[in-house]
Amino acid sequence: MDIILSNSSDEPIYQQIISQIKAQIMNGTLTAGDALPSMRVLAAQLQISVITTKRAYEDLERDGYTYSVPGKGCFVKGQNTDFLREESVRQTEELLKKACEKAKACNLSADDLKEIIDMLYGGEI
Repeated sequence: MDIILSNSSDEPIYQQIISQIKAQIMNGTLTAGDALPSMRVLAAQLQISVITTKRAYEDLERDGYTYSVPGKGCFVKGQNTDFLREESVRQTEELLKKACEKAKACNLSADDLKEIIDMLYGGEI
């Protein structure tokens, strides 16, 4: 499992861990039943506090991405494909919201923005 942390990111470290593990689950790199590294091992690998990895793992479990087995560790939970699709749609909406805010800030019309999206979506750029 590859996790790359950025100290220059506005996103907290525990959230960077959560985002990257969720992405690996959604793209199939991590599948149902896969074991995550222990909190201590991950903390040592990333050179961060165990408290940070504990928070990330707790949030992943709360959000339904993982489950814990006492004495055995943390594992990837079987995912509902509708749930994964909904999460992807939510992330897309979040990115498009940021794009719309940026477009408004530079006085780009909705039609111009739609044209850019059509070109990007169609692979013309």
